[in-house]
Amino acid sequence: MPKSVSEQVVVIAGASSGIGRASALAFAARGANVVCAARGQQALDSLVDTIVADGGTAIAVETDVADAAAVRALAVAAEERFGRIDTWVNVAAIGIWGRFEEITDEEFDRVMRVNFLGQVHGVRAALPALRRAGGGGIIGVSSVEGVRAVPLHAPYTASKWALRGFYDVLRIELAQEAAPITVSTILPASIDTPLFEHSRSKLGVMPKPPPPVYAPEIVAHAIVHAAEHPRREVAVGGSALGFFAGQYLCPALTEALLSIPRLGVDAFRSARPDDGVDNIEAPMVGPGQVHGSYPGQVLRRSVVTAVLSRIPRPGEIFAGALTTMRRARGGAPPPPRHVSGVSAAKPSPRTAR
Repeated sequence: MPKSVSEQVVVIAGASSGIGRASALAFAARGANVVCAARGQQALDSLVDTIVADGGTAIAVETDVADAAAVRALAVAAEERFGRIDTWVNVAAIGIWGRFEEITDEEFDRVMRVNFLGQVHGVRAALPALRRAGGGGIIGVSSVEGVRAVPLHAPYTASKWALRGFYDVLRIELAQEAAPITVSTILPASIDTPLFEHSRSKLGVMPKPPPPVYAPEIVAHAIVHAAEHPRREVAVGGSALGFFAGQYLCPALTEALLSIPRLGVDAFRSARPDDGVDNIEAPMVGPGQVHGSYPGQVLRRSVVTAVLSRIPRPGEIFAGALTTMRRARGGAPPPPRHVSGVSAAKPSPRTAR
């Protein structure tokens, strides 16, 4: 069984704003030791200052998740400061809005390197640390766009589909090994985060989340809950069920509906002109923030999320029983050996308590 959150050391890759920042604050409020990682040092410092002012413990480690060596160094910093890692949360993401033919090869590549490979790097760094700790959890933030594609967001959608497949493979391999490491995938719907203001837009206007829009704290609470009560996948926001139903019951009809401008393309266009500022190549300047600037109603609760994050599905119960039997038999294969020639430079985190 996972430890209580108050006893955990939690690494959050992508903690400077939005869901990652809300998650860091939520974990700290529950008493966890939090390792906050992102590219923007100013945003990380302000986050650590907030956590410390509220009586929590955190360190900031400047990290670009697209750099595998930097992510390994993040894991080293967490273990050196707190002795172990119990939960690793992958949430860093960037976005580019526009028709596929308007997005360059370099832009598509960058989104995939951050959103997809960034989480792959996180898992590769986390697994040895979690094994040394005797077990723990990996929580990856995908999206409902990893279930149902939407227009104007090809690289982001592709990265989120890739993440679901990656975490499914990882989950199977760890279960076959009977490793005491859980894997939870979080699938948020439309969330009011700065992602939309930070994205690169080729729409002529700033993008926006289509309603209904939910607060980042709902996702953060689902992540914190998964650290204690792992679930295979957790959908966040009632509208996520509509994405699932559309994809699994009538995908062709859903695509036809999304091709109607009012229901598809127009739903992502705001009335605000694009400011030409984005975080694709460099972090945003500033202290960082949890919420975006969505002008409409932002929902603060989701009954669907509360239910789905707490009720295990029959398949999860069966999978857990299989893992228990494998551990009891002691017949699971040994964990893979460390790949030689891999090293990580020691970072210089900013530490506060």
